[in-house]
This record gives sequence, structure tokens and C-alpha cells, in this order.
Amino acid sequence: MADRPRLIEVAFPLKEASLDSVHEKNVRHGHISTLHIWPARRPLAASRAALIATLLPDPGDAEKRRELLRKLGGKLVTSSKTGKEETEGGVLHWGRESSPDMDWFREEIRKAYGGRSPRVLDPFSGGGAIPLEAMRLGCEVTAVDINPVAWFILKCTLEYPQKLAGKKLPLPKFAMELPAFRKAWEDAQVKAGKKKGKQKAGTIDMFEQAPEVDLAWHVRAWGHWVLEAARQDLEKYYPVVDEKPAVAYLWARTVKCKGCGAAIPLLKTRWLCKKKEGKRVALAMKPNANRSGVVFEIFYPTATQAKDKKFAVGTMSRSGAQCPCCPAIMTMEDIRLESQAGRLGAIMTGVIVDGQQGKEYRSPTAADLQAAANASSKAELAFKNLPYGTPKEPINTGSIRKGGVSVTRWGIATWDQLFLPRQLHSLGIISTYTAQVERQLKSLNYPAIWQEAVCALLAAVFGRLVDYLSGLCFWNKQLECLAHTFTRYALPMVWDISEANPFSGSTGDYLGGLDWVARAVESISFPGSARILHQSAIQPIDSLKYDVVMTDPPYYDAIPYADLADFFYVWLRRILPDVVRQRAFDTAVIPKWNAEERDGELIDDESRFGGDRRASRLAYEDGMYRAFSSAFRALAPDGRMVTVFANKQPEAWGTLVSALIRAGLVVDSSWPIMTEQSGGVRNAGRASLASSVWLVCKKRPEAARPGWDNRVLEDMRERINTRLRDFWDAGIRGPDFVWAATGPALEAYSKHPVVKKANETGQVMSVSEFLRHVRRFVVDFVVGRVLTGNGNAEAMSSLDDVTTYYLLHRNDFGLNEAPAGASILYAVSCGLSDRDLSDRFDLLTRTGSRSAPVEQEEDPEEIEGEDEEEEGEAPETGGGKGNKVKLKAWDQRKSKNLGMDVEGRPAPLVDQVHRLMHFWRAGDQTKVNAYLDARVLWKNALFHQILQAFIELSPEGSEERNILEAISNHVGVKGKAVGRQMPLPV
Repeated sequence: MADRPRLIEVAFPLKEASLDSVHEKNVRHGHISTLHIWPARRPLAASRAALIATLLPDPGDAEKRRELLRKLGGKLVTSSKTGKEETEGGVLHWGRESSPDMDWFREEIRKAYGGRSPRVLDPFSGGGAIPLEAMRLGCEVTAVDINPVAWFILKCTLEYPQKLAGKKLPLPKFAMELPAFRKAWEDAQVKAGKKKGKQKAGTIDMFEQAPEVDLAWHVRAWGHWVLEAARQDLEKYYPVVDEKPAVAYLWARTVKCKGCGAAIPLLKTRWLCKKKEGKRVALAMKPNANRSGVVFEIFYPTATQAKDKKFAVGTMSRSGAQCPCCPAIMTMEDIRLESQAGRLGAIMTGVIVDGQQGKEYRSPTAADLQAAANASSKAELAFKNLPYGTPKEPINTGSIRKGGVSVTRWGIATWDQLFLPRQLHSLGIISTYTAQVERQLKSLNYPAIWQEAVCALLAAVFGRLVDYLSGLCFWNKQLECLAHTFTRYALPMVWDISEANPFSGSTGDYLGGLDWVARAVESISFPGSARILHQSAIQPIDSLKYDVVMTDPPYYDAIPYADLADFFYVWLRRILPDVVRQRAFDTAVIPKWNAEERDGELIDDESRFGGDRRASRLAYEDGMYRAFSSAFRALAPDGRMVTVFANKQPEAWGTLVSALIRAGLVVDSSWPIMTEQSGGVRNAGRASLASSVWLVCKKRPEAARPGWDNRVLEDMRERINTRLRDFWDAGIRGPDFVWAATGPALEAYSKHPVVKKANETGQVMSVSEFLRHVRRFVVDFVVGRVLTGNGNAEAMSSLDDVTTYYLLHRNDFGLNEAPAGASILYAVSCGLSDRDLSDRFDLLTRTGSRSAPVEQEEDPEEIEGEDEEEEGEAPETGGGKGNKVKLKAWDQRKSKNLGMDVEGRPAPLVDQVHRLMHFWRAGDQTKVNAYLDARVLWKNALFHQILQAFIELSPEGSEERNILEAISNHVGVKGKAVGRQMPLPV
């Protein structure tokens, strides 16, 4: 393609892509996220939109551009069902990826590249969203990832379904004889017949000859084979009581009381079910006869009891665990030491079954307790036929500082220790039969690619089972479902454990996982091919030149990918076929960092550098530069590189953009695509951005010369002024508005290899310094819109930083809770810090804090709300826990120095207004006038604008608004009188 501007550099269906990306978070069946857990996959809608807009040139005509954007994103309509905005038409919404318009886009893309398929590279492919969408668009795709689990997921996502798309083989004979499989097949045929407008008849005789079926159905058939083989060995360990199989068994870890020696159950709560509709179930607990422990009963609290926050509390609190048999308290340090010594136990507290009216709760029977004990004694034997035996590989403690793999603080040092004994036993048996499928397929003469595909996809099914069958799962009392291990991307200690029954036919069982994987395979079985490379992004890819490099790199210490992926790795190396295992699973755990080669997983983890945080950060930053340099070399001269970034810390942007510029790239546009739901278990209380920002880059000409800071800043202002108005008119608001302006502004800076300071010989302007100017210009524009409606940034330059922040925050979030990420961004943009605003200026208060003690990094009660079908991604920023913040209302700000100059620092205008409001409420007009006189506010035009803005931002009819209006009227009347008394200028 000739080096013409790309659509993404001129326009983008931002709102449509955002709406469809957020909607995609609700999609379950068929989505690639249900194949296997992987942190922070990009939404398919966002990936598809960005790829199409990057691959296609801008039409150069406004009307044609609008038509192209409409075909891509559809049009915005109001849903008659929900009353919310949604898209109609376009190719981004889930389910429209097969629309006829996709054929049109594929053809247009080929035309743009002279009739050939463009080449697309993703050097940090992860879960595979970007390369999958590039394949869907008919591109030649190369997907790279250094993590072996990611490489395995990429093969399941980009290789097997596509290589075998449209191909069929006869079902194995045993499948016809398995009632559960046969019923699933017949039901599917009936459903398919209804979709085609006819009822398929004769299903009862359809197995007279083995039908030829696709890959997904072969995976289902062999999954049923694994399940039935395992059932023969394991069924006795999951007794059925009253003809109702258990859905889950509830356990509490126990510790021996230092006072009386009783076994203390470590319970965060005794609630088992607490629904808004009124269903309430809890555990009753009392000492047993000899006071050596407790006995539990199921009971049903009243509505009054349910309203009492102290009712049904557990034994654990910040101080530790209260013994129910004596007054002693085991501190968290006591519990930690006991746990590290291997002296914690576990007690079964209840059993959950499916009933006619939903979930039912009962106490454990003797048969339940005996079955669990019997399985415990045989856990080690279950692994005798597997390579490497029991998974006793060590758990890496590297990410413990950020709470990533914090179970190691409690003495859990090897992967087998994450599981209850019966869980370990069952997983050993099921993994053994999963590994045996390879031999069975060979005996039936399956083609080699079919053998590899079926075995790999069954390994993915097993990965789903492990996620739901560990000692880090808990029961969600609101949704009445099992919360899986990776409710968030960390491995914390969990005290109240929920143990799934792999044969239950309900939440977390094997068949459920099998169906999820098979449906995902069906949804991505389209013709295509991709090269999938297991290597570092730093290393050269090949000699090819790529038309587009699009990638989502890791962000500092946001997610410890390798540490977490070891959870699956240790199982995959035991069950994958040799042809796969030998290519990426030949070490005990995933390699983290090679100090000699200065290569490996690019995250910021000081444990890999002897605890040296500075060395770790420098290695990450240098590694990102070398990865971008490798991508630069792979990029065609007229190609484009798109990098996704969603870190909440503004200073991280300086590092990322510096690496891009050093690598030889010019950033020329950016688009903040909303990808996160506003609520949800992973976002609650986190300092996360709602959007991921897609930075668009191109190669910088070799002849580019150094720039001067004064000219670069002038160029920046000219470039983004019009774009800011366009973004505002497009409805972009909040932190996303700041990010949207970043790309266009950066072109002024990044088109130079270096920017020198005109007034400081030998000094250069850093990227971070330039970005501070950009952010301030942008926030001044926003404040100008709030105050005057015209967005005049220059006019706002005299407004103090604190009042600027207040207006930004109040305009976007009012006095409600706001994400800490937005607060950090606004504060930095105003030359402040969030700590300044809360401590020094008393303007912010922290809310939504997860106030659990350090020892209890993960409180299941704090993260409940996860649907059993949830396979969603990590928050866009990763980044672990955070707080929310709120602006303090004017009447909460009562410092005696409020509105006064302190240590020569002028009082912010917002403080002056709030001081006046306190005087007015007290009815002290004398003090009001004296203060106005002392600070010469009568004739201060900016003060009048601020007053008016505060009035418009305050709720109608509120005391705040009434006082502000009264002050405004008073200032208006008195100001005129003061003006008449003042002498005329000579």
C-alpha cells in the first residue's frame, strides 16, 4: 500500500467499538475466553475495529469516510428493551463477525494491498484476540509469545480449529454407546433442524452408522470417554444422598487453639446464601461435647437477623481468629506460623445440592465425611502413571510483593499443596485418562493433526476443571455458584473453601467445561492459518516485512503472567501429547528470566534481580525498548504499529512512549476504546481505567532532525486544538479525553529523534515532561468548556492547579465515588499528586477501601459477585487492589486554614469559595465582606466564573446550590457598589 493516511489516523468508530467491546464482556458461549484462562485478553470487537481501521486507507472524502465508519461500527440506537445505547449493523457486535459486510472488508483489504493478503504480527499474543481477528480478515498472521501456556492457548485458538475447519471424521464406536453423549448429539441435531426450519426425525436410529462429525464433536466424544473412565474410579468418593448428587462441599481451614487446643474453623462468614430476593441460609456453630472443636448445622435466618451486620459473622477478623470454645484469639501471625509448619487442617461444614427450587443446603453425612477421608489416603497413588508424578514443582514467590502469588506466605510451597486431598486425587485420575487419549487415538488411526488437536483441546478442558477444583475456590453466596480460582489474576489464601464435584452436572463440573471448550472451537472454526512462535518478543522474528504490527505488551508489574501460568503449566506438561510437550514444556516450571541473555518474560519483578527494584525496572524498560526495536525492524517501511496500553499510572506512559520513540517510531494518533464494564468483581474498588488506549505509530524518516522544545510545544497546541473539539463533540469525556489527545499531540514530539531545550544548553525535553504539557493543555481545555463553554485553554492558564483538579473531578464524577486511576491522572495533569489532594489540601477522601489486613490479601467476601459462567478478563490495567476516592463536600472541609494563604502559598480558589460558604451558612455577612475585600474578589472575573460553574455543578435545590447562588447574588450587587466607589483609571 502506498503510504497514505490510514483510517485509524483520521477517524474511528470510537463509541460503537466501545459499546460492543463492553457488551462482549457479557458473552459466554463460544467466546475464546472460555477456551482457557488468560489475563487481560483484548475484546474481539476492539481488536477487529482497530485492525480494519489500520489496514484500510482513509478515503480522503468526508462522506465516504462516514459511510466506511457506518459499515464498520454500525449506527447508534436506543434499545427498546433496556433504554440504553447499542449498535445496529456494523461488524463489531458479537454475532456479526460472520455478516456479509465482513466479506466486503476482506475484499477491500486485499485491494488495498494490491490483491495480496497483508501480513500482521503480534509479538505479545497472549490469549490470541488480535491474531484471531487478523486471521478472520484474511491476513497472513504471525503470533508470538514467550509463555508456553500462552503458546498452547494460541495453538488451540489459531491453529487446530482453522486447520480442521470443514473437515470431518466418523465418530468412534464407543461414542454411540454413551447415553450422555448420545443425548447431547441428538439434542444438537434437533436444535440444528429447528434452526433450518425443519424438525430432524429418526434421531433414535441415527447411530446405525457412525456419523462423520467435526473437531468439536470429536472433542466432546473423547471428553465423555475421559469422564466415564474416571467415573468408574471416582464415583464412590462422591456419594449421592437422597438421590441428589452434591454440587459442592464446603470446607473451612482449621488451626489448633493455643489456649484450649480446640480446632478453630477459620471462617470469614457463616452466611451460605444471602440473596436480595430473600433466600437466606447460614451456618450455626457450637462447641462439640468435649470442646475439642465445633459442630455445624444449617439454619435459615429471618429477615431481621439478615439486616444485622454482626449476625452470622465468622471466626476471623483483623485481629485473627476467635476460638469458639474459649476466650483465646489466634493472631494472624499465630495462624501464619501454624500454616507454615503444615499444621492447618480442614473441616467439612456443609454440602450443596441441586433441588427442584434451586440450590439446597444440608449438613455433611457420615458417608460424605468417610468418602473424603478415603480419597485422601490415595491422592499420591493417582499420579503413578503420569510423567513427573504428583505436581510437586515449587511455586515461585517472585510476585508476592504485589499480592500475585501470596499463598506462599502461608507455607504453601509446591503446586500440589494448593488442592484438598480429594481434589488432588480426582485430578490425578482425570489427568491420567486425559493423557491416555493420545494412545487411544493412535490405535484408531486418527490422522496426526487430529490426534494433536483433540488431545490439546482436552487439555484445555482439564485446565477449566483445575480452575474450578482447587483449594482457592469459594462459594458465592449472592449468586449461589462456585467462584473459580482465577476470580482475579492472583493466587491468594482462601479460608472458606468450596470443593466442586466433577460429576455433579452443575457448576464447575467436567461436562460443563467440555461444553464451553467445544462451543468455542465451533465459533472459531473458519479456514485460515497462522504461524505460532514460542519465543521472546526481543528476538528477531524472520526476514519478512509486516504491514501491521499490533500488540498488547505487559505493563510493569501489573500481572505476573509466568508465576500464575505455572498453575496450569505443571498439569499441561503431564497430559499434553509428546509432540506438543517437547516443544514448549521441557522444564519443571516456566522459565522467568535469563540474566546472561538479558531476555525472558518482560515484567517488573525484583525477585529476579536479587530484590533490586531499580535493576528490575531498568531491565523491563530496556526489554520493552528492544522488543519495540525488533518490531520496528519487522515493520514494512509504510507499515503501521499499534500498541495497546492501559496502565493507570501516567508516569508509565513516559516509559512506553520513550521506548517507541527510541525504537524509531512516530506516534500519530490514539483512541481510548472502552473495554471494561463499570461494575463487576474485578473492577470493584480498583484503580483501573475504563478504557485501553490504542496508540498508532509509523516509522520515523531517517532524515528526521532534532527538534526544539518551544517549537514542538507550539506545534503540539496547533495539532490538537481541532482534534480536542472533535473528541468533545464525539462525546469523549473523563480520563479518556486526556488519553485521546495523547496520540495526536505526540506526533509533534516523536517526529524528532530528540527534542532539545532552547534555553538550556545540552538539555533535552523528556517524553514525561512533554506529556505533562499535553495533559495540562487538555485539562485547561476541559475546564474552559466547564467555565465558558468554548474550551479556551489559554484563558484557563491562570487558574490554580487545585481548583482545576476540583472542576475536572466534580464535572466527571460529582461527589460520588471515582476510580483512583482517574484521580491519579487528573492530579498528575494538574501538577499534583492524589496524596497532595487528600493530605495536604484535604480535598479528597479515600473510599471503597479493601480494609482487610495484609495477612488476608484475598477476602472471598470482598470479591463475590462472580458468575459461574464468568470467564472474563483481568482488569485492563491489571494492577492489583486499589481504592476509590470522593471529593469532600464543602461542609466536610473544616480546617481553620481553609481559604487562607499558608507558607506563602496562595489559597486555591475552591478553598476561598468554600470558606465563604461557611461564613454565609453561619449568617456572618461581615466576615463574608471582609474576606471578599481582603482578597479583592469583587472584581475577579475568574472568581465569578468559578462561582457560576460551582452553581451549575451542584444539585438543584440543595443547600450547597442555595448558598452558592446567594453568594453569587451578593457579590454581584456589592461588586457594582464597590465598582462605583472605586476611582476611574487615569
